[in-house]
Parts: sequence; structure tokens; C-alpha cells
Amino acid sequence: MCRSARVILLIAAMVAAGSDLWAEQFAYMVRFTDKNNTTYSLSSPLSYLSSRALLRRTTQGIAIDSTDLPVNTTYIDTVLSLTDGKLHGTSKWLNMCVILLRDSAMIHNIEGKPYVSSIRQVGYYADSLRRPVPDDGVPATGAQGYKKTWTGSDYLNTWVQTGLVHGDVLHNAGYTGNGKLIAVMDAGFLDVDTHPGFAAMVSGGRVVDKHNFKLGTDEVYAYDTHGTRALSTMAGYEPGTYIGSAPMASYALYVTEDNFSEQRIELANMLMASERADSIGVDVISSSLGYNLFDDAADNFVFAADFDGNTTIAAQAANMATRKGILFVTSAGNEGGGGWNMILTPGDADSALTIGSVDYSGVSAANSGFGPNAAGRVKPDVCGMGQSAAVFVGSGYGNQNGTSFSTPQIAGWAACLWQAYPTATPYQLRDAIIRCASRYTAPTAQQGYGIPDLGCSKQAMSVKDVKPFAPGVWVSAAPNPVGNELRIVVAPDEDGPVSFAVIDVTGRMILTAERTFSRGYNDAFILPMNSLPAGIYLLRAETATQRQAIKVVKE
Repeated sequence: MCRSARVILLIAAMVAAGSDLWAEQFAYMVRFTDKNNTTYSLSSPLSYLSSRALLRRTTQGIAIDSTDLPVNTTYIDTVLSLTDGKLHGTSKWLNMCVILLRDSAMIHNIEGKPYVSSIRQVGYYADSLRRPVPDDGVPATGAQGYKKTWTGSDYLNTWVQTGLVHGDVLHNAGYTGNGKLIAVMDAGFLDVDTHPGFAAMVSGGRVVDKHNFKLGTDEVYAYDTHGTRALSTMAGYEPGTYIGSAPMASYALYVTEDNFSEQRIELANMLMASERADSIGVDVISSSLGYNLFDDAADNFVFAADFDGNTTIAAQAANMATRKGILFVTSAGNEGGGGWNMILTPGDADSALTIGSVDYSGVSAANSGFGPNAAGRVKPDVCGMGQSAAVFVGSGYGNQNGTSFSTPQIAGWAACLWQAYPTATPYQLRDAIIRCASRYTAPTAQQGYGIPDLGCSKQAMSVKDVKPFAPGVWVSAAPNPVGNELRIVVAPDEDGPVSFAVIDVTGRMILTAERTFSRGYNDAFILPMNSLPAGIYLLRAETATQRQAIKVVKE
């Protein structure tokens, strides 16, 4: 029986049973004031975080804090009882829940409660949000073997997009994403369970988690091909026909997008998916979604006010995921040349590695979103081949346009790079990818730092680069001795203005500069040294609370 027929029979059965499936629903986000009297403890994190998630934190020196604690269940139960609501989901990072109500007037029953800090409507459904979906299809079968050395003929369909960023350098060094876990947030993954190009992933048990945050089920394979095509650029594996950027990685598949409407609840879905990804130990999140306008114009974002990198819920999700040690890779959006023209959220996020789109020759796709974000940060960060990208179509192969398909490619390559340097942090990975990009010294509004060179990025991720900062050390400078440019990096948790001064042996201040850093987005700061004569200098870095000095030799 075909899937559409199964859906019709299921709906008919529910209608016959008198289900109120099609009654209207109102979605509300309820934020809480605290997590007091929680049954969870910071000293027992295994009750709410997996061992893999804890290992990622330990490797990167990330402490467990209150944002890791689940939302107080007593608060949630009380809200549901007072509103006669149904729980859509929760967010421990923002300490909130999303509820679905039949009667919007019931929301007034929790107004003014001491444990409720704010209430906001985030969705309306004339015929209910939760809909039935069919069961999974027949598992795919196909090629599974791994070849250690690949050439252009092995990639075939994906050779151009692979060669553009020199990704084959990573693959042929043995880095194919093995051991890394990538979460993909999208609208659906139709045919992922049946397409032969996914057979190695499916039969190998490398789909380790799946959840539909829109419908509250684990069904993700029943509809929509957008996620399928995005996933194929990473996970696709049929040597001689198609090889994705991270063919041996494991994957978590999350549906967060609602194709039937555009409402703010979808950003809450992204937040909840990011938290689930964190809790199971995901290394990289890939999101080919972006938002700016909604069905209710009152919900529309204002670029100058909302796209500063940390205001929207989606941007906050990206930034918090990075703080938890996850690399968050997202699209710049396809609004270039249109009325909006700029990037979308969470592409504006401080910590996100935001991806634009180019064609096979490196020319920007006309519709690739423009940066910077509203705070002036370079966005997109880098670009991949999104114009005529090779993807899975139906049971075969085809081409699609958009940042939706350049984004997962780069996410997969980042996972491979991380496999090569497992003790690296998201900040270091992002920095290595950016400083090996084609426009690193002269970023542009539509390409950002340009097209990355993964071969160069692998070299940039030296052992020295990936070591944590030593106790008491929060600034590093390289190369030393230095020629024309001194590359300065501050610790990832540095937040606020930092002043820099270059002082000669007489104590005279030769150069000064100031840079404001944001936690989760501390990329390298380049200080020009070409005007200085050869000699010994002191680089001084200073904030309101700390100072560090580094001896620098100018060649």
C-alpha cells in the first residue's frame, strides 16, 4: 500500500472515532522565572545528559551549569492543568515550554503566576498542528564498502562540489566523518529509508536518533524531500556515482520546519532540536532553514533590531549550542537580490558558521543572502557550491540550487576536519575554515571570507592550535617571529572589549587597537606589523579585569 493511502485510511479511522484532530489550536510559549526545587542535580548529569555529551564537555573544558538542568516539571504540569493544554515541547536553555490550547482564553489562567516570567503566542492552527503520518518504508539496500583512496571518477556527480573546496584531501587522508555525529534539522526526509545512496548509513545503524518536533512523533521519513536532498550532500555514498562530504558519519534527523505555515513556533522547534542534539552528544548541527517573515505580519523580524546575532530564538539556539561544544552550521538564506536581500536567522548568529552559495567557478549565486548581520559581523562566513549542487532526487540523482545544499556540504567537511583533530573546539574549527578561505583578507558582503580550502584547513589545525589555553593564559599570538601580520586569538569565553598595544624596548607604544569580542564568536584578530622595523616588541592585551603580555619578535 502506498504511503498516501495509509494516511487516508488513518485519518478516516480517526474521524470515524470522533477525534477532534481538526479542531483549531493556539500555540503559546511560556517562560519560567527559575528552576527552583528541581529534582535534577548538577552533580548527577548522567540523568539528563548522555555519556557522549559529557565527554564532549570534558574534552573542551565546558562545565555543567544551570542551563543544562531540565525545566521544572511541577511548573509544566501546573501550566497544563490550569490551561487544559497539551505539551508541545520544552527548552531547558531558555527555561520554557510550548503548549497547545483549544481555547485561547485559558492562557489567562496563568497570567501573573509567580513562576511565569512571560507568555507569547507563537502559532495558530485552524485545523490542529498534530497530524497523523504513515509508517516507515522498506529499508534501503546498496553499496556499503569503504575505499581508502578516491579519485574524481569515484565521486562522479559530487566531484565538482568536492573539488571546489579540496574536500578529497580529507577523505584520502582517512577522514570521512567516522565517529562524528551530525544532527540535521529540516522539513522532512522522504525516501531516506529507501534510497540506495543512503543504504550504507541505514543498514550500518548510523541513523542514531530521529524525531519530528512539529508533530511530536519519531516519524521523519513520510514526507518532504528538502531534508533528504540536504542530507544526501553529506551522507550519500555510492562509489562511482556519488560520495557526500561525510559519508561515514552518524546522523540524527530532526523535523522542525512546518511547510504548511510559517510561524514562530518553528524557531522554538529548532531550539528544542538543538537541545536534544546536545543531550545525545552531537558534534555538528546542520540547518538549511532560515526565517525572516511570518504568516502574521506582526511577528515579522526587523533586520536592524532582531538580526544582531543573539536576539532571535534561533540565533540563541545556535549560540548556546556552540557554548555546549557543538559546531552549528547554517544557511545564509536565498533572499539575495530580493526585497529582503540580507541573511536570515539563525544565519545571523554570532557563533554560527553561516554558509553562502556559489557556482562551480566560485561566482556567487544571485540569490545567496547578503551580510553582514545587524551588528556588523561578517556573514556569511564562507561559501560552498549551492548553485547546481548534486543531490538525491527521487530514487536517483539530480541538481538543486540554494544555500540549503551548500550548507550541509560544509557541515560534513567540518565533521571530517574534527575527526582529524578530535580535541579541537568549535571556535578553532570555524577559525581554521575561515582563515583558509579565498577571501580571508578581503571579505565581501555576499561571499564573506569566500570559499574554504579544506586541505589548507587541515594544515591550519596544527597540534599547537588545538591545545586548550593554559591556566592564566587567555591570549595567543602567531606566528612568532612574525612578518607582516600577527594573528591574535583570545579564549573562547572572552566577552567584551579588549585593548591591544605593541610596545618597543624603550617602553614606547607603537601600535594600538581595540576589538570587542562576543562569547562563542572569538575568531582571529589580525594586527598589521609590516610598518615596524625588525626587533623585539611586547604585545599587551588588556580588559577591565585582566592583562597579559607576550614577547614578539619582528623579522
